[in-house]
Amino acid sequence: MRAGRVAVFAIVLAALLALPAPAPAAADPSPAELRKLTKQASQLNDRYRGSIQSLEEIRIQAKRAVDDSGSLQRRLAAAQADLASMAETAYILGPLEATRLFSTQADPHQALGQAANMNHMVKERASRVEGVKKLIRDAQKAKLRANDKIKKLQKEIKTLQSKRRDLDRLLAKYGFQQPGNAGGLTQRMVSVRAEVMQNFPMPYGVGCLRPGDPGEHGKGRACDFMISRGMATGGEADRGDALAEWLISNGDRLGVMYIIWKQRYYDIRSGGGWDPMSDRGGVTANHYDHVHVSVF
Repeated sequence: MRAGRVAVFAIVLAALLALPAPAPAAADPSPAELRKLTKQASQLNDRYRGSIQSLEEIRIQAKRAVDDSGSLQRRLAAAQADLASMAETAYILGPLEATRLFSTQADPHQALGQAANMNHMVKERASRVEGVKKLIRDAQKAKLRANDKIKKLQKEIKTLQSKRRDLDRLLAKYGFQQPGNAGGLTQRMVSVRAEVMQNFPMPYGVGCLRPGDPGEHGKGRACDFMISRGMATGGEADRGDALAEWLISNGDRLGVMYIIWKQRYYDIRSGGGWDPMSDRGGVTANHYDHVHVSVF
């Protein structure tokens, strides 16, 4: 009897030992490193007068990847603990021996019930093993993604630091303006808003100053030109496209720093050109109903 229980326990442990171990090359992504890089990114944003969109985008991706990796690691640890608990339970109950099942002294209902329970445990264990194997694979991939995003953030910070002279010249070209009117906007933002309103109809309004906002809206250097009341389509989307292109064409004269429209950004400080943004969670957050403009 004792030998039978040991055999079952050995089989369950063998299943546990058969689980693939994470490849040693995938080190755990470091939240401390991400915090350090986030601080460096914040310093660059302060130096260059506002959120640098390429830097912010990679920072968001890196944070999501590190959070996902940590979540999968916790799920994996819990699943492995459950599997170990099942192994212990199988050891304690022991196998149902054929001699006991067909013995005239055995209670047939109890024997059949035990047989059903053991069969269920075998199937459940097999399912849990497969689940843990998948979690190991997913956790490994998540680590690789997180480390890759951290490396990209490191690279983007170094690239922007290497462009310091060029960016300083760009800032010097436009000078530094403080809000100087009752509306709380800089004169440059007032001028840009006026020209946009002269050239493009804005039936849904314009939103600029947001007191307390940590970004350009709070500093009087940004406006949102509302293109539609929801996802812009048809003529409204065309008007948004035309406005974005007009701002790019006239950006050097107007002092445009960056534009966001349709889940894309165009930032002159990182070289211009449209780049995609991660999903921020909604039509407005993803800028499908308005064109955002920030100025130097």
